[in-house]
Amino acid sequence: MPEGQVRVVVEGVRPEIDCGAFPAKRIVGDIVSVEADVFTDGHDLVAAEILYRQSGEEVWRRSPMKPVGNDHWRGDFLVSEIGKYYYTVEGWIDRFETWRDAMSRRVGSEPEDGLRTEYRIGADLIDAAARLASPEDSARLRDFARILREDAEEGGAKRAAFGEVATLLQRYADRRFAVRYGKELCLTVDREKAGFSAWYEMFPRSCAAEQGRYGTLRDCEARLPYVAAMGFDVLYLPPIHPIGHTSRKGKNNEVLAGPDDVGSPWAIGSEEGGHTSIDPKLGTLDDLCSFIAKAKAQGIEIALDLAFQCSPDHPYVREHPEWFRKRPDGTIQYAENPPKKYQDIFPLDFETPQWKELWEELKRVVLFWVGHGVRIFRVDNPHTKAIPFWEWLIGGVKDRHPEVLFLAEAFTRPKLMYRLAKVGFSQSYTYFTWRNTRAELMNYFQDLEKSGVREYFRPNLWSNTPDILPEFLQTGGRAAFMIRFILAATMGANYGIYGPAFELCENAAKHPASEEYLNSEKYELKRWNLENPWSLKDFIARVNRIRRGNRALQSDANLRFHGTDNPQVICFSKATIDLSDIVIVLCNLDPFHKQTGWIELDLASLGLDGRSTFQAHDLLSDGRFLWRGASNYFELTPESLPAHIMKVRKFVRTERDFDYYF
Repeated sequence: MPEGQVRVVVEGVRPEIDCGAFPAKRIVGDIVSVEADVFTDGHDLVAAEILYRQSGEEVWRRSPMKPVGNDHWRGDFLVSEIGKYYYTVEGWIDRFETWRDAMSRRVGSEPEDGLRTEYRIGADLIDAAARLASPEDSARLRDFARILREDAEEGGAKRAAFGEVATLLQRYADRRFAVRYGKELCLTVDREKAGFSAWYEMFPRSCAAEQGRYGTLRDCEARLPYVAAMGFDVLYLPPIHPIGHTSRKGKNNEVLAGPDDVGSPWAIGSEEGGHTSIDPKLGTLDDLCSFIAKAKAQGIEIALDLAFQCSPDHPYVREHPEWFRKRPDGTIQYAENPPKKYQDIFPLDFETPQWKELWEELKRVVLFWVGHGVRIFRVDNPHTKAIPFWEWLIGGVKDRHPEVLFLAEAFTRPKLMYRLAKVGFSQSYTYFTWRNTRAELMNYFQDLEKSGVREYFRPNLWSNTPDILPEFLQTGGRAAFMIRFILAATMGANYGIYGPAFELCENAAKHPASEEYLNSEKYELKRWNLENPWSLKDFIARVNRIRRGNRALQSDANLRFHGTDNPQVICFSKATIDLSDIVIVLCNLDPFHKQTGWIELDLASLGLDGRSTFQAHDLLSDGRFLWRGASNYFELTPESLPAHIMKVRKFVRTERDFDYYF
């Protein structure tokens, strides 16, 4: 195409991550919104389309864009399968629309006879399109052109013709001088569970029915109905591999272990095997496959821990000492995060000259477990490994198995956390764990929205982990656990808890300044009383039923905060795009005191007006409130129920003059 004939500009395409270096992310079934600035010189009008295709397709599909003001255009397309999509934007001068626009301004200000030439110009444009059209459409277009040329036809009929033909002409536009954005942008489409999931973490060795016995994967099978009854669909197991003996940690992370101490599961590897082996005390590969199958029958997927580190007894230490960093005395450097020391763990050296062999072996490990039915991995401390390695590993695995998901346990600096998401991690742990006040929560989630990271970063909100017992849970009692659970499960489409410690409200810390559990399950077997009447299991089950029953709570793209006159209370809503499902959450952030006050709803965002009455149905207590307008009163008592999760039911008057809700 001659450069001198190019007049259209296409720029500012969104979403575009780091100038197109990384893909945006969506879930299968999503409608992908694309925006761009498309314009030209002078007064000619332009048209624009999204071009998109799946990986492996050669022909672009097209979806029209519409102007939204100031030369900005917006359009969308549906992603119906998992995998990679590519998209770009094309713009061109719309000669027929330019002609039609000019004609609309001439009609009425010029005599009909004076428009004869202009009608013929329009007919010529239609004839040009007819030469590109299918036989059926070509015949219709030539009929329209004839109407415009015939002198006997009245102007009104002609104007009706060129209005009717405009839609048909979009298919056969003159794109000889069309301009396409200079990049083909990538989109990664994951399965539904990447966007909506409820995770439960559980140590298999603590699942035995008898006190003091080492639990097995068969014992875990017996625990599945308990997990399923609470409504979790992902069951995450800490490492299930053999545990090293050298420098094994004792109870409460004591440096010296006793003869009966079981050690940390993250100290991976012994004479019994490494990362592709199962601790014989837990069971066999057949036991794992049985466990995965029985979990699936209960609606649960099993997620395995991917911890790329080794105990001093790992086979890699003997067979590949070049994969570890040496100290001046020739010994291997154990892991440290001052003041913490992990004498039982050797980190892998990603700067080793043999990095290619190391990368290939670690990829083999992942594919080994994928081959045995695992499709979700929780990755331990990915921010302490080379970022290019993760991009290579995840990309390679997903090229063969696009359904595999990776959760980054990356409690690290924001830019590093976001980079891991860009290179391929499906979800990530977040700072939610330490955001407690209304201002902290609002600022954090609003920053996620404003910064644009939601295009590629999917937060997974964890209220606790085996490593983290937050101060709020240590001091706030049972109400604190309820508060944090409601916030995690409703603010985030993906969330997780470490249980049974969470539902049993385990809050004893190693010491007041520590977030470490006293008698941590990381270093010993635990016997949990799952029938404790203090348990939150029924409450958790109810909230998870609410999540599954309301599409508004199944996305992160629709979180909106509303005002309250009490800083100890937070109010937010989630709604589907069509506003057919609206949920308002009102939560007391003070676990000790009853809080009262007034909320101030942004009615427009909920599709409501100040004159209409609507019902707020609390799905937790089953209470129903008739509300009208933006201001409404609340009372929240932490020891009974510290929150409302309210479904909005609009009040409608029918032709029969009775009222109902929908």
